[in-house]
Amino acid sequence: MDDELVRQGRFARLELRGRRSGVPRSVTVGFIEEPGGELLIAAADPDAAWSRNLEAEAGPVQVTVGSRTFSATAVLLDERDPRRSRAVRELILRYGAPSERLGGGPVFALTPTKDG
Repeated sequence: MDDELVRQGRFARLELRGRRSGVPRSVTVGFIEEPGGELLIAAADPDAAWSRNLEAEAGPVQVTVGSRTFSATAVLLDERDPRRSRAVRELILRYGAPSERLGGGPVFALTPTKDG
């Protein structure tokens, strides 16, 4: 089911490495796309493994949305960044009740790399 939702462009798939194991991992996440192509994503749980892996990732991650795949750098958004509250609000509106815990965990901006 996740594969179909990614193919439809409703969710994004992130390919990154485990922070301790170095083993390739993938996760499907909801996202909000900014006008410049940046994706905003959020974890409901501060200890979500995927968000901890993303925070520890030194290099770009692979992102797939619909038929496009690109490399992106992830930036953790702090409380003062207006994109953080906008991401949480828009994710809840887009994905509904299961997303209501968003904001308790980290929020990231994924910016496509130039080679990406």
